[in-house]
Amino acid sequence: MRKTSLILMSCVLAGALAACGDSSKKNDTSTDTSNGTTTNQTETDNKASSEPVTIHMFQFKVEIAEALNRLKGEYEKTHPNVKLDIETVGGGADYGAALKAKFASGEEPDIFNNGGFNEMETWLSHLEDLSDQPWVSDALDVAKEPMTKDGKIYGMPMNLEGYGFVYNKDLFNKAGITTVPKTISELADAAKKLKDAGITPFANGYQEWWILGIHNFNVAVANQDDPKGFVDAMNAGTGKVAGNPVFDQWTNLLDLTLEYSNPNPLTTDYNTQVTLFASGKAAMMQQGNWTQVQIDGINPDLNLGLMPMPISDDAAKNDNLYVGVPNNWVINNNSKVKAEAKEFLNWLATSDIGKKYTVEEFKFIPAFKSVEVKDPAILGDIANDVIAYSKEGKTKSWNWFRYPEGLTQELGSAMQAYIAKKLDKAAFFEAVDKSWSNLAKK
Repeated sequence: MRKTSLILMSCVLAGALAACGDSSKKNDTSTDTSNGTTTNQTETDNKASSEPVTIHMFQFKVEIAEALNRLKGEYEKTHPNVKLDIETVGGGADYGAALKAKFASGEEPDIFNNGGFNEMETWLSHLEDLSDQPWVSDALDVAKEPMTKDGKIYGMPMNLEGYGFVYNKDLFNKAGITTVPKTISELADAAKKLKDAGITPFANGYQEWWILGIHNFNVAVANQDDPKGFVDAMNAGTGKVAGNPVFDQWTNLLDLTLEYSNPNPLTTDYNTQVTLFASGKAAMMQQGNWTQVQIDGINPDLNLGLMPMPISDDAAKNDNLYVGVPNNWVINNNSKVKAEAKEFLNWLATSDIGKKYTVEEFKFIPAFKSVEVKDPAILGDIANDVIAYSKEGKTKSWNWFRYPEGLTQELGSAMQAYIAKKLDKAAFFEAVDKSWSNLAKK
């Protein structure tokens, strides 16, 4: 995410809290002189059929699966000719591989998820141009960036999200930690105090490749002087992780989480990690505001915060959260129900019920200007810290959607090997450089 985008995000999030095709398709227009109206060629594509249809949705956010099924009931009440068939694949499963299998088997979904940037390029031949849709003008500029190419928009942003270390304020107080750690030394001191108080400092779900290869690895990338430039150099084969001082610092943070970890982090999955934390058995976990719903389901009374993931003793450089667009809704340009799919997405973004579910049920930070956050308590403590940091401009970028396809899985595997002590740091960095180089050439 470029610096200008981050500044813009800060402005629009402040406002939100306060108020709160086919790529070759042409937008031809023709004028009917008999009635003086102008007809857009895309109106034919947007006109939903009155015949009974089923929209097949294939999505990855397990944390909204139950709420999404409730939303399905709301939509079908007012659209009796439409049935929503929703399939969720996530929670450690490889959504990308599952999506490819769907297309290979001929069971292509009508609506699915895409992360944007390189992932958009990979799937571009299957994506419907959504530039003419009513929600586009309402979307935050920074939220449209990942799915924009040559002036066209190929996906509707789900929301904004942020991550860092989610922490239990009451456990911090119990251990005598009075200020939020903003340096690696302060974090180490806090972890020791927690351990001395009989509290497990970190709940680490390192069985999950994505916790490591996506979010954790991004800490090192986002802290580069020019994250996009670094990724571009790696993609071009001119960059190196080995010898990069920021990556050296970053492994100190990873090592610290292991020193003060729950037992067996490599066999701890996402659900177990969140459960350990939500049940008060650990004081911190590397996650984001998407965990709020699951945490509340276990203990809605926890006093939570979201803090930085420091890699050095420079407090100013470390005092940031990682904020971006987690994913986008896209429409299969080969779908026979494109019009109905577009109508559903527009309803989700613009209707009162869709807006209500976005904030109150999904607990999403809105990606649209008109979606109000009427009560900060609705989103929960974690999202409110994301918004607060964003308002202050203290955010860093999400970069993994710019990596070569398949790299995040290999990064996760290499990190797991490092954690298991099968690779030392030099061999780990060498493995990362080799994987990146090989995948960038494909």
